[in-house]
Amino acid sequence: MKNDPSSLMILTVMKNLRGLGYMLQIYATEDGDTKPIWEKTIGQVSILSPENYGHLDWSTFDGVVVNSLEAHDAISSLMQEPFCSVPLIWIIQEDSLTNRLPFYEEMEWEHLISYWKNAFRRADVVVFPDYSLSMLYSVLDTGNFFVIPGSPIDVWAAENYQKSHTKFQLRVKHGFAYYDMLVLVVGSSFFYNELSWDYAVAMHNLGPLLTSYAREGDAGPLFKFVFVCGNSSSVYNDALQDIAGHLGLRRGSVGHYGLDGDVDEMLLISDIVIYGSSQDEQGFSSLITRAMTFGVPVIAPDYPIITKYVVDGEHGIIFSKDKPDELMKAFKLLISKGKLSTYAHSIGSSGKLLAKNMQASECIGGYMKLLESVLTLPSGSILPDVSSQSSQGKWEWDLFSEETESRNMTYMSLKEDARNTSVVYDIEERMTHSLDSRTGLQNEPGINLDDIQTELDWDVLSEIDSLEETERVELEEIEGRTDKSYGVWEELYRDAKRADKLKFEANERDEGELERTGQPLCIYEIYNGAGAWPFLHHGSLYRGLSLSSKSRRLRSDDVDAVARLFILNETYYRDLLLEMGGMFSIANKVDNVHKRPWIGFQSWRASARKVSLSSKAERVLEGTVQQNHEGDVIYFWARVDMDGELARGDHALTFWSMCDILNAGNCRTAFQDAFRRMYALPPYVEALPPMPEDGGHWSSLHSWVMPTPSFLEFMMFSRMFADSLDSLHMNASTTIECILGSSASEKRQCYCRLLELLVNVWAYHSARTMVYIDPDTGSLEEQHPVEQRKGFMWPKYFNATLLKSMDEDLAEAADDGDHPYERWLWPRTGEVHWQGVYEREREERYRIKMDKKRKQKDKLVERLKFGYRQPTLAG
Repeated sequence: MKNDPSSLMILTVMKNLRGLGYMLQIYATEDGDTKPIWEKTIGQVSILSPENYGHLDWSTFDGVVVNSLEAHDAISSLMQEPFCSVPLIWIIQEDSLTNRLPFYEEMEWEHLISYWKNAFRRADVVVFPDYSLSMLYSVLDTGNFFVIPGSPIDVWAAENYQKSHTKFQLRVKHGFAYYDMLVLVVGSSFFYNELSWDYAVAMHNLGPLLTSYAREGDAGPLFKFVFVCGNSSSVYNDALQDIAGHLGLRRGSVGHYGLDGDVDEMLLISDIVIYGSSQDEQGFSSLITRAMTFGVPVIAPDYPIITKYVVDGEHGIIFSKDKPDELMKAFKLLISKGKLSTYAHSIGSSGKLLAKNMQASECIGGYMKLLESVLTLPSGSILPDVSSQSSQGKWEWDLFSEETESRNMTYMSLKEDARNTSVVYDIEERMTHSLDSRTGLQNEPGINLDDIQTELDWDVLSEIDSLEETERVELEEIEGRTDKSYGVWEELYRDAKRADKLKFEANERDEGELERTGQPLCIYEIYNGAGAWPFLHHGSLYRGLSLSSKSRRLRSDDVDAVARLFILNETYYRDLLLEMGGMFSIANKVDNVHKRPWIGFQSWRASARKVSLSSKAERVLEGTVQQNHEGDVIYFWARVDMDGELARGDHALTFWSMCDILNAGNCRTAFQDAFRRMYALPPYVEALPPMPEDGGHWSSLHSWVMPTPSFLEFMMFSRMFADSLDSLHMNASTTIECILGSSASEKRQCYCRLLELLVNVWAYHSARTMVYIDPDTGSLEEQHPVEQRKGFMWPKYFNATLLKSMDEDLAEAADDGDHPYERWLWPRTGEVHWQGVYEREREERYRIKMDKKRKQKDKLVERLKFGYRQPTLAG
């Protein structure tokens, strides 16, 4: 939101992207002068404060574009699941970190370099506006660096510099007379710590020109040549004067100016600028851009980067680098009677107009192509037409003209101007505190060196531990010699069983589990990464359900779904099933984790999208559930309207059309094929359950509550449906991929998109009462009343007895090893139980019992026959 060239560049790009049809949401880490411009041009701007950095649901976006190092903390959650797969483009325009990297290497602070390298690695593409900046950051390159040339930074700085400085005053300052012809020779804009050969090569190439216009005793105006290269060290100037002396040039006709000075003032007071670099660089010289902005005529060799933008004889004069004579001819075209010719003034004016928006079109087009290649848009999206990009090809100067303030910006301070580099130093301070000179130990933030144990401290601690261990052994020996009454064996056994029943799971021993004791309802919030933690609830009503063992909240009794269902260890199925996989894990031996009459679920995304229950709605829900312990009522709260935002024209969408849009694929066809395969329906039988067009609400984001027995029935249906869906492409010769998605991201998680809405079909056709609870007010309203469903429901397919028999058939096949295909999903999504399993277990228990009786009988017979014999001491 700052009024600087970085903001101008990104605003221009975003305006053109918006013109292509991209929907943009703008976030800023702080307010600024250009906020009204952004809101007028792009849309509403949300200001983020540090306390809400982690409260953004990045999964709602197809991609994120970050413009500055300063946004590092704001996008830290993008480096955690579930946001790691969101495409990220990180634009770096400041060099604040490059100034610290050499220092980190010198101090051997590898942890800081690794930290920034990991941060840069998270981005799909790290974009720089010029090649020199990418080279300065090369130590952090992980193969994702990319350069899109083009930035208004040089023109911005030159125009502002010209507003606050006059050419005549600067000439007087540097000792140049009004009639002196000042020719500035510039080379590469890189800063050299050692003597550069650029100026030496330039002097050799300019030899004929120098001897013609800078010899001692020549009549006419005084031509003075100033070489801009290296730093302000006297070594450069001495070497330059030695060469000038050998050429017999007039004293004072050749000078040197370092790149560490205010190069802008030299460019402004010059009459002609010659680009004398011996290097064919990839990027257009920023010094030439500034000279053109000042209206100074430019002479440059025919390098490809020069001829790409500059038209010879119109914006400047181009000469062949292999033909020094052409340089002399070019120079003569700009001089007339010891002054700049009319032609020179014309070239200067044309060059100024060119520099104003040079590379703007290339920059805009580069970002358009970059987004097209990086972002994976849903299959239902209308792809932007890059060929119809804005033909203006210019920066949005008009938007900033009223806000622009005059500033004094030198060349070396340009890229740091108007930028807060606090993030670099904050991280540096946070990760690297003062080091102990004796041990070299690194302090963590908030820890003093005095707190670090010395060798003497460890010796004392070891001695204390040894004394405590000796005392403990002595007490055990004393207790072993003391007679104790342990009570009746039956009582001990009963107490042990009671303690075993009351034993919590390893990670359930906290206040949340104690608070849930006696409550009829528990809502499981499903999440799959630390990035979702800020969106999870705390309290007795909710319990976390983690789909990743490594990202469970500390000090919480969150359920480890992966440990409860082994198939979730496989990334492929965990991504396909996602939230439904978490439900399968709860249903698997449900009594071990959930012993309440009601159960609920919701995705972490419900809170992230602000559609979870308010405190008032929670109280209403808990009170209603208390009164309906045995009721077969399902409550939905994260609604999907049939006649809301998804409506098109005068007609509301059908349920299946809505599914197609939400799931970015042909949801209805996939559902129909899976349903037909699940029930082995012939091709001529309709296999798409009808859903009403009566408006109302449906469940989304896995937000619902139902009695636990109903939940187990739903899971039984869902397991068979998911297996049928997965089997649709089991025999395909191609690699395994999801049938619902067309893009990579859709193929990775498309099952979960369809399974998210499955509860609506099951609840509707199994004749369950469906009640909508408003997440804000808590008001209850029945949806799609059962009486009105008659004639539309397909109860024969959703009958509990039928589903149970189907489940037992699958279990019998799995128990017998009769797999219909090699990678069979159903047995891996839960328990495998059928009547034969119970009979086999009963037979096994009977066999063990009879075997025990036989052994006891044999023992009695042997004792009667031979009598009681005590074994010898030798064994």
